[in-house]
Amino acid sequence: MTRERLTLYDTTLRDGQQTQGVQFSVADKVQIATALDALGLDYIEGGWPGANPTDSDFFAARPETKATFTAFGMTKRAGRSADNDDVLAAVLNAGTQAVCLVGKTHDFHVTTALGLGLEENLDNIAASVAHAVAKGRETLFDAEHFFDGFKANPDYAVAACKAAFDAGARWIVLCDTNGGTLPPDIQAGVRAVIAAGIPGAQVGIHTHDDAGLGVANSLAAVTAGARQIQGTLNGLGERCGNANLTTLIPTLLLKEPYASRFATGVTMDALHGLTRASRMLDDILNRVPLRSAPYVGASAFAHKAGLHASAILKDPSTYEHVDPALVGNDRVIPMSNQAGQANLRARLAAAGIEVAPKDPALARILDEIKTREDQGYAYDGAQASFELLARRELGLLPDYFEVKRYRVTVERRKNKYNRMVSLSEAVVVVKIGGAKMLSVSESMDETGSDRGPVNALSKAIGKDLGPYQRYIDDMKLVDFKVRITQGGTEAVTRVIIDSEDGMGHRWSTVGVSPNIIDASFEALLDAINWKLIHDGATPA
Repeated sequence: MTRERLTLYDTTLRDGQQTQGVQFSVADKVQIATALDALGLDYIEGGWPGANPTDSDFFAARPETKATFTAFGMTKRAGRSADNDDVLAAVLNAGTQAVCLVGKTHDFHVTTALGLGLEENLDNIAASVAHAVAKGRETLFDAEHFFDGFKANPDYAVAACKAAFDAGARWIVLCDTNGGTLPPDIQAGVRAVIAAGIPGAQVGIHTHDDAGLGVANSLAAVTAGARQIQGTLNGLGERCGNANLTTLIPTLLLKEPYASRFATGVTMDALHGLTRASRMLDDILNRVPLRSAPYVGASAFAHKAGLHASAILKDPSTYEHVDPALVGNDRVIPMSNQAGQANLRARLAAAGIEVAPKDPALARILDEIKTREDQGYAYDGAQASFELLARRELGLLPDYFEVKRYRVTVERRKNKYNRMVSLSEAVVVVKIGGAKMLSVSESMDETGSDRGPVNALSKAIGKDLGPYQRYIDDMKLVDFKVRITQGGTEAVTRVIIDSEDGMGHRWSTVGVSPNIIDASFEALLDAINWKLIHDGATPA
């Protein structure tokens, strides 16, 4: 059976940029657009040219893409023609293949927000779309507040869509702008538009997540006949965000009835890069990825309960709705003092370590975990450190290097601008084979960021590891969490470090000490050793 084509439209660079605290640079936008194109998105909306300098500069520097590049803007303003509207002109002058024009479809907004008559608004929509089409642009009409408008005055909401369609719009995109519509109402609105003579193959859906239904509403629209979905990577967007394409894409490719009924521009090979693309965006935004995110989160395929882990070892489908490898993610069997041998063997197997069910080392590993967690360690969220602990007990831990000593100093002083800054300097001496190597690094904190002693230590030990340097060059620290596990004068500090490499692999390590620097250094050393093991480094 021939599958119907479903079109995916990304608005991360425009609607996603409206997220509180998010501001992309031109370079950020180029990197994101390139990643979206590699995934196979059909349309990439680059922003609103003329609305701000960054968006205007980006359209001049945008990369070549297979995806249809789209400029966003609004229908012409009242009192002037489409030919003489400078805002509309800026959108068309961006030189994109397509333009998306937003217009009001809720009568309340037309009369209250715009202060226009209802017929005048319809004329403005039609004139704007016709002008863009005459300029040779594929034109999309964003029917703003459509579903709220459909509830209040269904005839007018549909008439606004018809005005754009009759003027030549390729797509009529129905927007749940306030994000509060429920799936049955989404379906009713979509069906009414199609019944009015606009083919489903030219109807799109743009939802927000204010009721937690952005993905569900997009799927409901597809079921009702819409054939374009708009959304953003990681669900970025104003207020609670937009429909999350990071969730929608794998659902469409892997779940029935969508997988067998629809085709998209995203191939199964491209789907393997989804987790990496999601984490790339978080890295650009300097955000910690949401561990519980569907499909791509670090905990999306984590199995802590012993019963679950035992079943997973026999057949992963017992507790996994899809294979994590399909979206570029990994299965995780967390270790903690609640763990049994089923968890332990499953976690070791995932690391490529096969241990017989009655091997006495299993009991030793479990005892060591329980002892160390009583001291403040937490292996539930530090899988890499757990693996190193297990390898040590099994005699499988390579001896790559030995830290002979390290020193960290922190100096508070004024800089040349007479502002107080902190300068951290780290010295690390390691022994590799028979040779000692000394590295020095410093880190200046002038902005209140985390460029402090831990960063200096990380830079120092990563500066020269001799024969192992090529394995750690692409390694970076992406998150740093500190918790005091005991109070008072005997306080114990637990540090968990998340690291990532150039392939998008991410791993967590833990260190514990009364001294935060010692705890951080312990976690950092575990991170390096884990990386060397998994990249196949041979001890010198």
